[in-house]
Amino acid sequence: MNNWLKTTILMAAILALFVFIGGLIGGKTGMLIALLIGGGMNVFAYWNSDKMVLRMYNAQQVDATTAPELYGMVQELAQRAGLPMPKVYVIDEDQPNAFATGRNPENAAVAATTGIMRVLSYRELRGVMAHELAHVQHRDILISTISATMAGAISALANFAMFFGGRDEDGRPMNPIVGILLAILAPLAASLIQMAISRSREFAADAGGARISGDPQALADALQKIEAYAQGIPMHAAEAHPETAQMMIMNPLLGGGLTDLFRTHPQTADRVARLHAMARGQLEY
Repeated sequence: MNNWLKTTILMAAILALFVFIGGLIGGKTGMLIALLIGGGMNVFAYWNSDKMVLRMYNAQQVDATTAPELYGMVQELAQRAGLPMPKVYVIDEDQPNAFATGRNPENAAVAATTGIMRVLSYRELRGVMAHELAHVQHRDILISTISATMAGAISALANFAMFFGGRDEDGRPMNPIVGILLAILAPLAASLIQMAISRSREFAADAGGARISGDPQALADALQKIEAYAQGIPMHAAEAHPETAQMMIMNPLLGGGLTDLFRTHPQTADRVARLHAMARGQLEY
């Protein structure tokens, strides 16, 4: 599906959730207010969601002087991919992870944690950054960034409904049980919208990253190492903003059980198997 169409569907679905919640809080008036707020937030998210996500993670921009190896690596890969040079950020988190953000390749940024820079070899980190640049090349970073921002806003609106309630057109207060259900189900609905378009993007970015780097085995090794380390190391910013988990190269959230029912990423073993097949020439990339 065309990425602009995906973005349009995402915005429409998020907006519909806003309107629905607004209707529960304030009837027709609430629906109208939510429509206006949701539409405004979609526009705001289009232009500012990347900056918001980078602030959430306290990401610090680096250059050829402050992080010469990482910056030079991204510069080389961007040239190989035929992309403009993105901004490069470092996040002070022990968990090995990385993500890309921005509304288009001309306004893109890639971010890596200090943990991933310590854990991975140069070759493995190069495979990871090539994966992130593939997201930029495929123009799907806007989708993940907007969905993360808007899902967080929906959660906040649903919590508002639970704690402060609302009234219908006749002035009757909202049933408190409805408020509690709304606070639980609305964020889940937002997550389902995210997941509907997130998993397939990771397979595509793995293949694109392998193509950009010319080294699918490096990314396969990196994914295995990231999974082994990340399982025991919390990522505090991601735990505070779980709606951003689907932006990472690997799910940064700890826990199992119900968490596994709402996976934002394909199984690592499946991703690695595909990359191994690419390295053997059995699968095109």
